[in-house]
Amino acid sequence: MGDPSVKGVLPAPRLIAILGAIAAGLVLLRIVAAPPARILSLAILAGGGLALALIVDLLRSLNDWRRAPLRLERRLPHAFAVGAADAVGIVLTNEGTARRRGRYFELGDPSLHIDSMPLAFAIEPGRRAVFEVPVTATARGLKWFAGGQLRLRSALGLLELDLLIGPREARRVFPDFRRQAALAWIAGERRLAELGIKALRRRGTGTDFDQLAEYRVGDPVRHIDWKATLKATRPIVRRYQDERDQAVMFLLDCGRRMRADDTQRGIGATHFDQSLEALMLLAFIALGAGDSVGALTFGTPPGAERRFAPRKGRATLNALMSVLGDVEPTATFSDYARAAADLLRRQRKRGLVVIISNVHDEDSAELVRALRLLRARHRVILASLREQIVAELEAQPLDTPEIALEVAAAIEYRERRAQALRRLRSEGIVLIDCEPRALGVELVRHYMMLKRQGTL
Repeated sequence: MGDPSVKGVLPAPRLIAILGAIAAGLVLLRIVAAPPARILSLAILAGGGLALALIVDLLRSLNDWRRAPLRLERRLPHAFAVGAADAVGIVLTNEGTARRRGRYFELGDPSLHIDSMPLAFAIEPGRRAVFEVPVTATARGLKWFAGGQLRLRSALGLLELDLLIGPREARRVFPDFRRQAALAWIAGERRLAELGIKALRRRGTGTDFDQLAEYRVGDPVRHIDWKATLKATRPIVRRYQDERDQAVMFLLDCGRRMRADDTQRGIGATHFDQSLEALMLLAFIALGAGDSVGALTFGTPPGAERRFAPRKGRATLNALMSVLGDVEPTATFSDYARAAADLLRRQRKRGLVVIISNVHDEDSAELVRALRLLRARHRVILASLREQIVAELEAQPLDTPEIALEVAAAIEYRERRAQALRRLRSEGIVLIDCEPRALGVELVRHYMMLKRQGTL
């Protein structure tokens, strides 16, 4: 048809109704015993007239479209979050001289759930139609809005033109970090307590000097500042706060085990997606506490690692999102020793190393070597994700021999894994063993405990 935006022509409901009426009339004539020659002549006349009308309608409609096509404008957010509905604005502008009617379909990535399609419109000349459409992303990464598809009613309403309009646009989809980044109150002590995280400030804890204050019952005697006491003629103590200006480095496993999804939720539910959310929660808390945050991925093909040097400040969270937000777990084996050596080369200053992985019993020997390397310079937290499906298998009633075998295998797997974790815990690290949904709270709780103890 000479126009790449025109993909085809379809019959409109009006044309189908006219064809039905013509067919019904011809059948009626046959029933009343009209002469066959007369019926044939009427059929030819009606068909010829309808064909002429279709040609005129098609040519006129195509000409009108080429002179003044509808203009599409999208109003997209800067980014999407997995599982969170965002409003996308769709504006159709009629710059022609005729009324335009039809339906609009958004051609988005298959992982984008776009509700309210199709959008019916009727736009007068020189006017526009504005729609707000909720869009929910179900997977991370760079997602494309390929364009819009129109079923535009022709000038006489006999046909529908199948048209493509609008530009191709892309947006990044990140894990749902907004629960941490947008809700700053989550760092408050009351809110953390609601999550099960004890964050009460205790007098005399920490190792960084905060201020001098008058002695109160319960203050450690060793914190008395004798010079200030003599000068003030009353007991004065030194108050300390939690350490600041420390580095928190994440070692994030991107290997094959992190692709597991035992929740059946389908939207951002893999172990890796939930680990990213937990990582960002702890990063948010650590940055608010004055520490710097960095990250290093492993378990990827050579050269595909992502590295983020430790930085401070709230802007670091957005930068960290940009680096890690589109990372996907791979089918690669996770090399713990190589990851530990890589981190030691890049992070020489003592800090806290948080390893997020899914540890099995066969990893024990290699992981012990990696932990010993890291412990020589850093404080280490190892967070091992526990599969929910194992507990579900163990809880099955022993109704059949097949189920009994499944339960026995699950128990054996759990015991072997627990034995491996006990060996790792004996290496003097902080070990977290939890399901992915609890990882964020557990990471923050252990981080704050180490800060209070001054053992980073």
